[in-house]
Amino acid sequence: MVRGSVGVIFGETGTFEFKVMVLDSSKVYRGAYVKVWHDASSDEKDHTWVLGQVMAIKRYSDSFSIEEAMKGQRTDKSDDKIVAEVMIIGSRDELGMLRAPVIPFSPGSPIFAADEGLTRSVLGLTGNEMSIGLLEGTNIKVQLSVNSLVQKHCSILAKTGSGKSYTASVLLEELLDHNIPLLILDPHSEYSSLKVEGEGSEEDFARFGVKPKGYGSNITVYTPASKALNPDADELFRLNGMNLTVNDLISIFPDNFSTTHTGILYEAIQKVRAEMETYTIDDIIFEVGNDKSKAKWIVINSLEQIRDTNILSPNPTSIEELFQKGKASVIDFKGVAPELQSMIVASLCSSLFESRKLNTIPPGMLVVEEAHNYAPEKGFSKTTSTDILRTIASEGRKFGLGMMVISQRPARVDKNVLSQCGTQVIMKVTNPNDLKAISKGLEGVTSYVEEELMRLPPGVAMLVSNEIERPVLVDIRIRKSKHGGESVNVLKAARTVTPPPPPEVTYEEPETPTPARAPVRREVPPVSAPVAAPADTWEPGAMMDVPVMEVPGQEKEFTPPPKRKPSRAPRNDDEKEGGGKLFKKLFGANR
Repeated sequence: MVRGSVGVIFGETGTFEFKVMVLDSSKVYRGAYVKVWHDASSDEKDHTWVLGQVMAIKRYSDSFSIEEAMKGQRTDKSDDKIVAEVMIIGSRDELGMLRAPVIPFSPGSPIFAADEGLTRSVLGLTGNEMSIGLLEGTNIKVQLSVNSLVQKHCSILAKTGSGKSYTASVLLEELLDHNIPLLILDPHSEYSSLKVEGEGSEEDFARFGVKPKGYGSNITVYTPASKALNPDADELFRLNGMNLTVNDLISIFPDNFSTTHTGILYEAIQKVRAEMETYTIDDIIFEVGNDKSKAKWIVINSLEQIRDTNILSPNPTSIEELFQKGKASVIDFKGVAPELQSMIVASLCSSLFESRKLNTIPPGMLVVEEAHNYAPEKGFSKTTSTDILRTIASEGRKFGLGMMVISQRPARVDKNVLSQCGTQVIMKVTNPNDLKAISKGLEGVTSYVEEELMRLPPGVAMLVSNEIERPVLVDIRIRKSKHGGESVNVLKAARTVTPPPPPEVTYEEPETPTPARAPVRREVPPVSAPVAAPADTWEPGAMMDVPVMEVPGQEKEFTPPPKRKPSRAPRNDDEKEGGGKLFKKLFGANR
């Protein structure tokens, strides 16, 4: 046995894989990286260390029979055999290109635990800017390039509770440390916790080489609702409500908004434009009300719903205020209806993209949490924000606008958006449809990767990147700031004694030095009420006006309303007789 060797190659070998008889089981495990010296070729250029990874490992014994197993527990395990299957990754040549051996390894060649330098070099872990964690099972730091992450987009995919928001915050901390502008769409109020310094043991922070840190001066939380619904917000977020065009409003309206409604809206805005230099949504509503079509009521209802949200303002929040170097603006959608969220995202992202094309804001990253709600796959739902997010995913790289897509349902995210992400951070996924979507939409995902994704523990992610040769498992580092997406402990909340409500505070009216004014009595004018005339002078249809005075402090007596006066006088006997003349003439007087 060669000194330091952890195993020996045996049996049939190939250029892509081989088997190893494991000698040191403490250093060889599923997922471990190993190296082997390759000198099968006569060319000295091919003499180099080759990196491999253990894909499967088995343990068995020839001497331990079924009969012995039935007798009881086994005590002697010295003759156990451990066999590992190793997949060859390759080595770097003089030009830095990854090469796989063209000649198989010789049986009997020793293998060794891979060192940090070879592992980093072969896998492509050459970034030194963003430290996101450690390579699983090692102390090797996984560092990414800021430029590659932002320009080529990033996606974080995981089932709920697997730590996707936690991992996203780790990446955002690194971006803030490098003064990258961030615009975060936060539907669940999770990212305002970036302001607060994190908590944890000193050992955990020391293991990953970081220190607790809060980003309070770098974070501003905006609410599209109100401070009453979201008291933790720093500022109100408002859209421009002046001189709205048809296209501005059409994107907001529901799907049942037909061409007839669009025509009514177009005519109203054209009339308002001709009369006013600046106009608001109230002016548009008034002009739509003058339309003679009955379809105007649907248009008015839609316009009033938008107006009542108070999202439109003559003093809107500017994109230059939201997107600044070293700052993160969090749009907290707490208390905002889903339909309104989609409209805000569409309008905000359109302004962001146009401003970046005009170079009025610095390069940065857009963070879309719960992306399946704002860019859903066809067949699931339809939102107004899908088109602009597709555009940013496909064209944002040209203008230095990156996008981070975060979702717990990869199968429901638009494939045009996911396929543009050059870096994917995938955590535990068990849903078959989601696994299928990941396999089809992402590069470098094999059956081995799918099996790993179903078994990943919380806090461990699979990193797939254009900068890295193959998917690697990363133990995500501890957050510098406080985690804001913890799940609610229902049992703990049920056992907690609810404090009694605070006592009602009563306020006494202060005594005023000025004398109270005497109440002013107003004269009550007489009201004429129709009442019936006396019985001895009553005639059919006759009514009499009698003044009725209301006495203050005295209860009114209820009187029934007068009977309706007939519109014509009743018939007399002569008329009745006359009315029967025709009957008498035809049938005789005696009938």
